[in-house]
Amino acid sequence: MSQPTSYQPAPVPESQLRAVLAGAAPSPPLLRRLAPVLGLHTADLFAIAGAGIPEDLAPLDDTAGRHVPRLARDAAALPPDQRNALRRLVASLPQEERTQPPPETPRHQQYPPGPGALLMRMIRNRNLGWTATARTFLVLTGRYWSAATYGGVGHGRKPLTPDLLADFAALLDVPAADLATLTGVPLPATSTSPNPALTGVSELIWDVRRLTASQLQQVVDTAEAMRGQLSDRDPA
Repeated sequence: MSQPTSYQPAPVPESQLRAVLAGAAPSPPLLRRLAPVLGLHTADLFAIAGAGIPEDLAPLDDTAGRHVPRLARDAAALPPDQRNALRRLVASLPQEERTQPPPETPRHQQYPPGPGALLMRMIRNRNLGWTATARTFLVLTGRYWSAATYGGVGHGRKPLTPDLLADFAALLDVPAADLATLTGVPLPATSTSPNPALTGVSELIWDVRRLTASQLQQVVDTAEAMRGQLSDRDPA
């Protein structure tokens, strides 16, 4: 997540860093201060630490996530300038107030500790359930695994392979090398560089994580209209 050029993260006290390195659980305030230093989304650092996601960082409307695969599909078909226009639209939408506490994480998404669990917690930060995850991965990687496969990764029943690690990197917009360090899974033999043709799609997925279903539907409708206009201009 980019910060203004004048932004300076608050210094992290050395004593707190030493305590964490010695095995102490990082406190929520420390995680918030560390995230920009590490170049991570704050919610993702909470997920990496295995800590509960604070209300102000958690997705606002669990029902909105089902729209993300359609948005990703249409955004992937657009040129970069129109993807940027979609991101500006999202940024212009008001942040709705939470009307009730975040629902408890569904039992099937409560994962035991492990590398796959870490990645699936980061996926949940993007308001994606298993089915939406599978469909979104198909858009970004061209590979389809069943929804249950991703659940198996989270629960440790499906091995987190190097190729799967690279796929997660594409959706999470985190360098594969960083995920390899976090999970202990080696990088694949093939290139893990992001597909330049899809630049901005994973960022858009992050941008919409706290929209309501009606707001996200508005963004999807706009993306579909943009895609339709491109098709109309294409020669027969």
